[in-house]
Amino acid sequence: MNQIEFNIKGMHCASCGANIEKALQKQQGIDSVRVNFAASQAFIAYDPDVIDPERIVQIIRKTGYDVADKPEDREAAQMKRAFSKMLLAAVLAGLIMVLMMIDMFWVAIPYYFTITAVLAFPVIFVAGLDTHKATLKAARNLSTTMDTLVSLGSVVPYVLSFLRFWYPITTFVEMAASILALHLVGRFLEAKARGRASSAIKKLLEMGAKSARILVDGQEQEVPIEQLKIDDVMLVRPGEKIPTDGVVIEGSSSVDESMATGESLPVKKAKGDDVIGSAINKQGFLKVKVKKVGKDTFLSHVIKMVEEAQGSKVPIQEFADKVTGFFVPAVILIAIGAFLSWLLFPGFHRSIAAFFDFPWINLDAPTVTLAILATTAVLVISCPCALGLATPTALMVGSGMGAQRGILIRRGQAIQTMKDVKVIVFDKTGTITKGKPEVTDIVTFADFSETDVLAYAAALESKSEHPLAAAVVERAKADGISFESVDDFHAHSGKGIQGRIGQKMIFVGNRGLLDDNGIDSSAAGDAQIRLENEAKTAVLVAVEGALAGIVAVADTLKDNAAEVIGAIERLGLKTAMITGDNERTAKAIAAKANINDVIANVLPDGKVSQIKRLQAEAGIIAMVGDGINDAPALKQADVGIALGTGTDIAIEAGDITLIRGELDGVIAAINLSNETFRKIKQNYFWAWFYNAVAIPAAFFGLLHPIIGAAAMAASSLNVVLNSLRLKKKII
Repeated sequence: MNQIEFNIKGMHCASCGANIEKALQKQQGIDSVRVNFAASQAFIAYDPDVIDPERIVQIIRKTGYDVADKPEDREAAQMKRAFSKMLLAAVLAGLIMVLMMIDMFWVAIPYYFTITAVLAFPVIFVAGLDTHKATLKAARNLSTTMDTLVSLGSVVPYVLSFLRFWYPITTFVEMAASILALHLVGRFLEAKARGRASSAIKKLLEMGAKSARILVDGQEQEVPIEQLKIDDVMLVRPGEKIPTDGVVIEGSSSVDESMATGESLPVKKAKGDDVIGSAINKQGFLKVKVKKVGKDTFLSHVIKMVEEAQGSKVPIQEFADKVTGFFVPAVILIAIGAFLSWLLFPGFHRSIAAFFDFPWINLDAPTVTLAILATTAVLVISCPCALGLATPTALMVGSGMGAQRGILIRRGQAIQTMKDVKVIVFDKTGTITKGKPEVTDIVTFADFSETDVLAYAAALESKSEHPLAAAVVERAKADGISFESVDDFHAHSGKGIQGRIGQKMIFVGNRGLLDDNGIDSSAAGDAQIRLENEAKTAVLVAVEGALAGIVAVADTLKDNAAEVIGAIERLGLKTAMITGDNERTAKAIAAKANINDVIANVLPDGKVSQIKRLQAEAGIIAMVGDGINDAPALKQADVGIALGTGTDIAIEAGDITLIRGELDGVIAAINLSNETFRKIKQNYFWAWFYNAVAIPAAFFGLLHPIIGAAAMAASSLNVVLNSLRLKKKII
């Protein structure tokens, strides 16, 4: 299946998205469709052997919508258009209301109806033209949208007003103009607020550098970022953005990567270090060789992940989407029922209206007038938009906040699932531990000092290719210990190495190596057992036939691992560790991290079965990992959390990615998920509460249509603004 994304133009409410989904899902070759009304985007999975993108675009256009340009271009154009329509409608409707007040309370205006009808015409049929076009397009496809309700609530009262030339009927011109004007004001404010909700993508797009200075035949040349090629050498001066992802080939500096990781402290970079495009070079001059360009860059991947998250659907949204599909037809039926009920049972309705006696209720008006008012109020006060915006706006804000803090929510359903997680399972190597061996202990014997032991060991290990050798050499260099050259170097497979420094023969390895060469290693007994019980590899060092010391090497626990595990368990979640290491090593690491549940001796393909077992025993499981062998388990877990310092395969498999790769990001991800889902629930509550209260009130004539139109706009705006309050949360 191929994936394609479209920016949709012409959607005015959640029902529009439902119509597009319904039309596409009928087509052969379409696997899945997700339409995000809040972001005006459609994400479609399709079989290219059955249907092509051109055909998909044709179906969208036939449904009554169009495929737009780039999101930023589309949003700017929409905002400008929405403002001009709102301004026209607001000025003319405001003038109509002023004339109405003069005519009612001061002096009768000659030809008042004709003047107001002429002024209302541009409001309803010019400013409101797009609304009515959308209504007609939906009708041709035998569907309804929010525009249908607004059109019925404005055009019908306007047209009915002309019956006054033949019958003594109350006119509704002022009401029709005010309803459409308030609708357009609400549409503009909602679009502006939605723009703020999607600002994370804009900020990410703005972060990218526009040009780069590169070396061409030894000469410095400035080129647009689009012209960069792999292996170009970029020149980056202090204070400049690094144009694209690359590796430092000359120079050293500190680089601000907060745009990617959320970490405020600059990171030191030197020759051989990778750098991220759009990060800021703070100090030194750097030469950087280009490694990735265009869509392959880190920033492009982040933008893609955020867009995927904002376009995904949370399970709670599925029910709301189904309801939205039936909402508008149900409202129309309720409106018709209100009209008939007022005509058939006027006494009953008048008694209810008289009981509340609101200032805008005029019981002296004819029953037909009151019936039309109630019908119109039901149409314009109903708001499916609030339901459609409840999830996507919160998801847009939450995912944007996460991206700015180095937490990428790749799949929206993780937001809802995360709150129900019972156990978080951690991979060991590279997740709980640093994934890089370090010298942890140096034990000395006889008259040898720690410096002596480390110098001898490092000298020999500098000749070795063993994974632990680099750790010994790095520790010696870090301590400023110089070591001499080695002669007669020889490696003993599975046992260790030997070599001559000056006149001294040195042995570095395990007890077997020393025993083979007649060296007494019994003095190392207790110390070696203690170190191995702590999951450390004990490397024995012998000089001239005598045991000199032990250098212990281990993959050490991440600095804040125990603290993070404790914080997770205080949230009421259980933790577990899974590893391919032997049980003794695994338990030693787990004990330091305060993890009680240890699953050891697990082969890579066995991690999936262990996750399945935990799911059966405990319920919903989250998995945290970083390696290629973690990818299947991350997929199997209900929520996969991948460390951004890990492999691309693991990151692709995760539902949430922690760019910095630090464990405290797990706490932040939990908090972000909880806060975002809390906002989603709040949005749905207020959307349902509003409609549950407003529609019955309108049915019984307790709300004037103009008040209803204002309340409808306020309802959608409230949902968006409530989502924006997420930005004030400290995650």
